[in-house]
Amino acid sequence: MEQTFIVYSSNEQDIDWLRNALIPHQVLVADKSAGEILSLCDATGASVIFVGMDTHDMTRQCNLIESLLAARPLLTVVGMGDGLENELIINAMRAGARDFIVYGMRSNEVMGLVHRLSQRTPAVPARPVKKNATLIYGAQSSPDAALASVMLATGLQQQGKQVLLIDLGSPVGEAQETLGLEPGFSFQDALRNLKRLDSNLIESAFNRHQSGLCLLTGMHGDPEFHQISSTDHYLLQAALNQHFDHVVINLTGQQDSEQLRSLAGMCSQIYWYTDQSMSCCKRNLAVLKHWRDMGVRLEHAGLLIDHYISQVAPDKQAMASTFELPLIAAIATDPVNRLKVKNAGLSQKGGAAGNLSRAYRPLMSQTLKSTPQATEKSWLKRVTEAFS
Repeated sequence: MEQTFIVYSSNEQDIDWLRNALIPHQVLVADKSAGEILSLCDATGASVIFVGMDTHDMTRQCNLIESLLAARPLLTVVGMGDGLENELIINAMRAGARDFIVYGMRSNEVMGLVHRLSQRTPAVPARPVKKNATLIYGAQSSPDAALASVMLATGLQQQGKQVLLIDLGSPVGEAQETLGLEPGFSFQDALRNLKRLDSNLIESAFNRHQSGLCLLTGMHGDPEFHQISSTDHYLLQAALNQHFDHVVINLTGQQDSEQLRSLAGMCSQIYWYTDQSMSCCKRNLAVLKHWRDMGVRLEHAGLLIDHYISQVAPDKQAMASTFELPLIAAIATDPVNRLKVKNAGLSQKGGAAGNLSRAYRPLMSQTLKSTPQATEKSWLKRVTEAFS
């Protein structure tokens, strides 16, 4: 079973080495404080933490180990460092590290150590990670990927779900334009306010469509997606999952990165977005192959073909076979209704929006089928709603 591990280190080469040694498991980087590491443990259920050690900063690193174990005695801390420095090993173990790995160890040795530690370590009580997010991703930029995410998100909202759409695809701000919303609270604003992200902030600050759909979008000049740490993405996603029944994320056109692959692991389904053109297919197949080589789990992934023309090769079944993904939907081009929706927005039911939404029904049906059902509301919330 795939596990999540946390590493605290300032050395990028050592982090890359550990990631490669632990494939296909997920490794998240925490580089700020013990509090961030503990929050990440709560969000992911991780119980093994690797702490990079060096002679220049050994005192602070040992203090970190002691702080983590004082707060969570059941956590397992493993030191990492140069095997020639006996002082590192001795001080790490004195601080409470359960074991120590030397940079450059073979992958099977690291995996064996992790397996032994997992068997010896008591289970750490953790909140279950709630996976209620759908990722739409393709290697090639497309404004119509934002349209697909809007149609899916509004369709889910109309089913009585509380839905958040996160549009970080390229071009920037396309979903906002389609929904007819003004610029407002952005994805970067949500990251900056991560520690105070609660229902009050969501209600007062998040951009909201008249359907009830909430939106977070990227802005021109924001840091690129791959420049934001996986830890921040993970903590934000875990926080948002507590407040929404479903989160739809559009990352089409973003470059492949460890952050993107980590986010994919947080989602209950992935829709791989492409069209029939050979150039688009080649770009997507190259990224998809890399994901498979990196051990990204794709059992919940499916193929979404846009601008599909049945009279033109390759046909949808051949594409699904080539991508080695189940076909979720093949959306016809329908340029007239697409243009009407983009120009007029989704302000009215029926008309172009209604015609277009019917084409996306297979996408919505698959999403509803694949999403874990929300837990029953607490008795207090039911009573409150009954008398409100």
